[in-house]
Amino acid sequence: DPVLGVSGDGLVLQVELLEGPDADQVVTIETTTDGLPEMVAGDRVHVQGFVDADGATQYFVADFQRLPALAVLVALFVAAVLAVGGWHGLRSLLGLAVSLLIVVRFVVPAILAGSSPFLVALVGAMGVMVVTLYLAHGVNPMTTAAIVGTAAALLFTVALGVLFIDQGRITGFASEEAGLIRFAVEGIDLRGLVLAGLIIAALGVLDDVTVSQASTVFAIHDADRTLAWRPLFARAMKVGRDHIASVVNTLFLAYAGASLVLLVLFSTNAVPVLELVNSEILAVEIVKTVVGSLGLIAAVPLTTALAAVVAVRRPAPLRLS
Repeated sequence: DPVLGVSGDGLVLQVELLEGPDADQVVTIETTTDGLPEMVAGDRVHVQGFVDADGATQYFVADFQRLPALAVLVALFVAAVLAVGGWHGLRSLLGLAVSLLIVVRFVVPAILAGSSPFLVALVGAMGVMVVTLYLAHGVNPMTTAAIVGTAAALLFTVALGVLFIDQGRITGFASEEAGLIRFAVEGIDLRGLVLAGLIIAALGVLDDVTVSQASTVFAIHDADRTLAWRPLFARAMKVGRDHIASVVNTLFLAYAGASLVLLVLFSTNAVPVLELVNSEILAVEIVKTVVGSLGLIAAVPLTTALAAVVAVRRPAPLRLS
């Protein structure tokens, strides 16, 4: 519904209703500006109504209309991927669509139906991994080595996650969202949901590391087909160590950025540092960050070793005389 006019300090709005029983009417809505961006004439907002004690319908601003801005942003992203990535970019977008489909149509419904969040996320992650990597990079020995390395590192990450969620006495009740979903979905396993989130988040970074390492191994071996497994592994690990340093920092910053509001909130209170770290709401983020980082570190040598085995066992290229 478009805002036709703003009166005073923005507390009284003239809003034209586009849908509902009062469509095409202009109503006056009193609102506050607390926590809301400045509203100007022409803004589109979502409004909701209720019937008061006198039987009259009263409306209030529920939210802004954000879909047009989001559509432009997504269009820019798609255009950038296609412009820079070309055919590979198109296949990556198809893989992204498949990932979204698996999460929305399989992972979430299965969890809501009462299945174990941990098992559902693991199966979903494996499906995402196989489909998206083969779509983006083709069906070839290099991609297969990356998939096997990703699977091995993901299982290692899961094992660590299970161990430290248990040892850290993580209940899953720390966030406000967890409290809401507990009442919305009866009997849901909140600890399993924490682990499920860890699995899906870790996969998003693991496949980048494993594909890069497998590609590095094959590129080095293509340049010198006489290399045996050990020197090939050693050369590729030089690149892998640099990759570890950058990606671990990336993972930490990603989690820190997601938790920035929480960190600022805690900083406003005189809470001792150790007590702050011990709180579950922060302990969950620490477990996710460190376990995910350990999975990334393990992925580099695992994938490098597997890719080196596959590379050295390839048949020598034929030379025409």
